Amino acid sequence: MVPTTDIASELIHERVVMQQGTRSGLPIVVAVHSTALGQAIGGCRLAHYPDWRDGLTDALRLSAAMSDKCALAGLPNGGGKTVVALPPGRVLDAAARRSLLHDVGDMIAALDGAYATGPDVGTGPDDMTTIAERTSHTFCRPVPAGGSGDSSQHTAVGVLAALQALCSERFGSAELSRRSFAVLGLGRVGGHVVRILAGTGARLVVSDVDEGKRALADRYGATWTSPPDCLTADVDILVPAALGSVLTPQSVPTLRCAAIAGPANNQLDAPTTADLLHQRDILWAPDIVVSAGGIIHATAVELHHETSTQATTRVRGIADTLTDILRTAGAATSTPAAAARHRAEQRIRHGRLLP
Repeated sequence: MVPTTDIASELIHERVVMQQGTRSGLPIVVAVHSTALGQAIGGCRLAHYPDWRDGLTDALRLSAAMSDKCALAGLPNGGGKTVVALPPGRVLDAAARRSLLHDVGDMIAALDGAYATGPDVGTGPDDMTTIAERTSHTFCRPVPAGGSGDSSQHTAVGVLAALQALCSERFGSAELSRRSFAVLGLGRVGGHVVRILAGTGARLVVSDVDEGKRALADRYGATWTSPPDCLTADVDILVPAALGSVLTPQSVPTLRCAAIAGPANNQLDAPTTADLLHQRDILWAPDIVVSAGGIIHATAVELHHETSTQATTRVRGIADTLTDILRTAGAATSTPAAAARHRAEQRIRHGRLLP
């Protein structure tokens, strides 16, 4: 196992710490990409990887994306990420999970406030309470524990705001009831998105790797299909809401949607895939904008002490941010990905939030 080290000289990140948990013995990566705008923030991901180095790669990509997400959302924060790379097949009992989360908390505490973590794939609000036993630098703890609770519903509110903006730009109307959607992934955020879209009367095609989620499709009158068929469904808008890298040089030619917007992180397997979508006239809303609702609400309430109402107003502002990015890209005949990246780079480079 690679010992704790600062490898900023080899990466664009400010600091990357890799350590074997002293209690759990598991590989833990904490990546701090940027603190130019303020404390770095990002979720704690607990997932299985073929090799711990794959977890490191994930942490580097996700933390860099968080810096862009925070900059575009107007947050006084930079990007970071925690990834615990579980070996294939490893299952944690309650005691082992607690030990692991204490290891994570100790690593974050050693960064002296440079980074705070929240829930991500494989973790939830209760886990943040456990981490908080070792460090105060957490968010999205349960409300009774002094936090803002599960952020998934706020992420979904941001997704819906983005979908309205996308529909307005692509189809000339923000009315969702006229459109068809394919929602790929019915986890906490995807489930909320399906519920809200169903309430508008929109036509829905949905899928998840978990067949048990089919009951949710039945509940909301959505058509259930396989994940590959959901990805290539003949709909107006594809909504990726599971893990990333679903948009690739292999998958893009098979798409039958007019636009894409969803909360899944790192939807593109590589930046150049945005060009392939542009060539096919598929309007892609950058995931770093669409997925920001949860982090906007949680940090506004817990870290910056705003009211929930103020925070929700900020979340709905995702629509204005996305509209501006799409129009900037259109005027420059560039991709939305390039427009978003340029704006984020400018804000981070200047170390302040520009208009």
